[in-house]
Amino acid sequence: MSNPLSDMEKADVYFCIGTNMTECHPVAATRMKKSLARGSKLIVADPRYIKLAELSHIYLPLRVGTDVALLLGMAHVIVRENLIDKKFVAERTTGIDEYIEHVKNFTPEWASEITGVPGIDIEKAAIMYGAADKASIYYTLGITEHICGVDNVQSLSNLALMTGHLGREGCGINPLRGQNNIQGAGDAGAAPSEYPGYQTVTKPENRDKFQKLYGREMDPDRGITKVTALEMCGKGIHAMLIDGENTLVSDPDRVHGEHALRSLDHLVVIDIFLTETAELADVVLPAASWAEADGTFTNTERRIQRLRAAVTSPGEAKPDWWILSALANAMSIPGFEYDSAKEVFNELCDVAPIYAGVDWDMIDSGQYQWPVPYKGHPGTPRLHEDGFMNGKAIFKVIGYRDPAEVVDDEYPVWLTTGRRLQTYHTRTQTGRSAGIEYFVPEELLEVNPENVEKWGLTDGGWAKVTSRRGEIRVKVKSTPRSPKGTVFASFSFAETPVNVLTGSGYDPTTHTAELKVCTVRVEPA
Repeated sequence: MSNPLSDMEKADVYFCIGTNMTECHPVAATRMKKSLARGSKLIVADPRYIKLAELSHIYLPLRVGTDVALLLGMAHVIVRENLIDKKFVAERTTGIDEYIEHVKNFTPEWASEITGVPGIDIEKAAIMYGAADKASIYYTLGITEHICGVDNVQSLSNLALMTGHLGREGCGINPLRGQNNIQGAGDAGAAPSEYPGYQTVTKPENRDKFQKLYGREMDPDRGITKVTALEMCGKGIHAMLIDGENTLVSDPDRVHGEHALRSLDHLVVIDIFLTETAELADVVLPAASWAEADGTFTNTERRIQRLRAAVTSPGEAKPDWWILSALANAMSIPGFEYDSAKEVFNELCDVAPIYAGVDWDMIDSGQYQWPVPYKGHPGTPRLHEDGFMNGKAIFKVIGYRDPAEVVDDEYPVWLTTGRRLQTYHTRTQTGRSAGIEYFVPEELLEVNPENVEKWGLTDGGWAKVTSRRGEIRVKVKSTPRSPKGTVFASFSFAETPVNVLTGSGYDPTTHTAELKVCTVRVEPA
């Protein structure tokens, strides 16, 4: 997030797109609800009429996968209505002239034809956002889990740049992270293209730095993503370690994923429970849970937080850092001679410039938000206040493209997937919590009431859902939250493997799967 969570109470206008915030981030969402109660305005763009949409002043029910078209239409209106922050743009950005010429072609009427959102509502949303003194953007996986996920994020950045809604209180571009330490994992280098602290692996100076640290030659190329790794299982990759992820249930195209894992000669899984993925493993190493280990989390607002073991781990369970260090030492890989989580964290602070100003003994209170570039620096709750790290921000010329799959006679229905409040992710933990079954005992396919009747379904009855990759049986829930022609399900229940259906494409830059869009056929089972 560019802005701290406290800023969620300080905007005049909120633009929430591709985020089911009240279900997926309910604690954070309470801050925005307080601001709305005081008179702030809310724009919501989402294919489904989610609870957040009920709170909105403008609701934009766009067709799945058409975010770029919507954002181009809004940018057109901002230019037309002279809502560009000329001072901000002149001083802190580059490329505005080419961008303005580009968006002149994309009228609200053009965007309406693609998105299904009335042109007048696109205009109202653009003017509300562009004219606000303090406007903030919030998004989650509904923006990134597309073949054009990078385009979506860059389009949002363009909106914030042209209106000057960056580097100020109550503004910013704020992706809410989907799990408790996703931010911290990225900070620590858990990406194939970056060393810790987002230092690109292709830069020679970064490579030299880590060659000296680890005492061995570093690969000059970007590493492969998990998408590529699964494609190579049994064909170049013969062993795999999966740590803390239920790949079999959470990843798209389950048939392909399971075939890939079964093609390995050796699979090791580190987890706190015997998940569906762990059941495929040759060796399962029991991990300590968050309450059983010392360490750190870095949360969605870049806040570094100490984690303290509250209870003793059961049996032979160990912290992840201990397991990985023991494996490395057993394979004679140098650089893993750690005795504590403190040593691991302090090494991160030594090598990652964004953590350079802190160490283990300074983070007890959780007061620091990176970047903390040197000792004595107070931390950075709000990014870009004094400028951009790389100089001037660049407007990106983005065009619209359809999702990897579009509806046709054989697969005439859009399927979009996501999470529910009660059943978190793949239910590795919530599925073992007493009482959750009472609220959501099974997966349901949310279908618009008109489609329930038209397709011969019954509320509470069974449907067969078929995509180009497979089929599942699932119970039907008749609800106006789903628009006509679009159905929704979560991927939480292993016994209703919704991700058998998904996996039509990936973003070419990030290899993020298009989990938010695939086409299906829905019939009575």
